[in-house]
Amino acid sequence: MSSRHLGRILAMQTLYQWDFNGAAESAGALLDENMAEVGTKEHDREFPHTLVRGVLAHHVEIDALITKFAPEWPLDKITVVDRNVLRLGIYELKFDAGIPAKVAINEAIEIAKAFGGESSGKFINGVLGAIYKEMEAKGEIKK
Repeated sequence: MSSRHLGRILAMQTLYQWDFNGAAESAGALLDENMAEVGTKEHDREFPHTLVRGVLAHHVEIDALITKFAPEWPLDKITVVDRNVLRLGIYELKFDAGIPAKVAINEAIEIAKAFGGESSGKFINGVLGAIYKEMEAKGEIKK
């Protein structure tokens, strides 16, 4: 498993915990605990921190995109795993210029398949695919 893939998993798990506990705990502290648990090497620590900080910094915008592109699913009815995989995927797709769009989508789908329910991969693919199409139409896609 690549260190970036592991970083995304750690970021998703941290966002899950943060969301599940009603944002009552520091996401940074949760991430540090999660990284210590798996024995993350020092040089692999910045990427998951960047992801978690980025998602939280754009949290309102990201949730608005989820609401827009999954209108049949109120945000609080989406499973905690799927909601946070979407947040992570949307952050990378829309706000992280260093991540190619297709990598962001594929990574989110793989994490959803590994940690979500039976249809999580398809759900994540559908939402991120719709956002991708809108970005493409607006000329916002990173190659």
